[in-house]
Amino acid sequence: MMKIKIGKIELKNPVMVASGTFGYAKEFEKLVNLKHLGAIITKTITLNPRQGNPMPRICETASGMLNAIGLQNEGIDDFIKEKMPYLSKIGVPIIISISGNNIDEFFILARRLNKIKAISGIELNISCPNIKCRGLVAQDKKETYEVVKAVRKTTSKTVITKLSPNVTDITEIAKAAEDAGSDAVSLVNTFLGMAIDVETGKSKLGNITGGLSGPCIKPIALRMVHEVSRNIDIPVIGMGGIMNAGDAIEFILAGATAIQVGTANFIEPGVSGKIIKGIEAYLKKHKIKKFQDIIGRTT
Repeated sequence: MMKIKIGKIELKNPVMVASGTFGYAKEFEKLVNLKHLGAIITKTITLNPRQGNPMPRICETASGMLNAIGLQNEGIDDFIKEKMPYLSKIGVPIIISISGNNIDEFFILARRLNKIKAISGIELNISCPNIKCRGLVAQDKKETYEVVKAVRKTTSKTVITKLSPNVTDITEIAKAAEDAGSDAVSLVNTFLGMAIDVETGKSKLGNITGGLSGPCIKPIALRMVHEVSRNIDIPVIGMGGIMNAGDAIEFILAGATAIQVGTANFIEPGVSGKIIKGIEAYLKKHKIKKFQDIIGRTT
């Protein structure tokens, strides 16, 4: 009743955990039944190790949080050696989030990951708003197309492109990803924001700005999912302020084939399991036999 398909990936249910909020899964093994999840998306990895942004990196805001981690990670060599052995034994689809400074780095990362059988898919993080660069790949439809096209050429695995909301028209970026061969798009990543300590007059983040997430962004994220899902023919994976089953169902009604739980993992680590049960209860209550029947029902 809850099974869906994203590219080549078959998921037992549409609930994924979002990159950057679930570590590499082992951190949550005593808090969540990992086998019940639809899929796990790892913290973003890069070709070489990154130290990330200066402290402080996180601060709370009204109905949300700002983060400026800066993609801190130990690089792909460490990931393959230290993280993949555990991830490969979980028994649910594992999707690896990757980011690069240029097309070549995305290409190399995808090529290396393509050789690992236990990996089900790759999510292209072209939309992280808190790394120091001229601009986001996801803010330019031509750059988005070129990165996705390069990755598509080097991997047979399912490719998901993660989009930024910090654009004028997210639909044209989604279309570019689709035209380049992406199997799905996930949206939205965090909104660019900042917070100031009025006593010191300084930003509450060492990076000055960061990515805003949590319940405060849900209405905007929902609108973007609704727009994009009606203008492309590949699956949309919705995220942005999903805190409970009701929130998840809103995204599905708006047009999302699946959803990702992000900030909520920090507040209630077991929330993904509750969301899965909540969606099942909703389908039963409304006598809906197939999950697919509620996708995009809101017109």
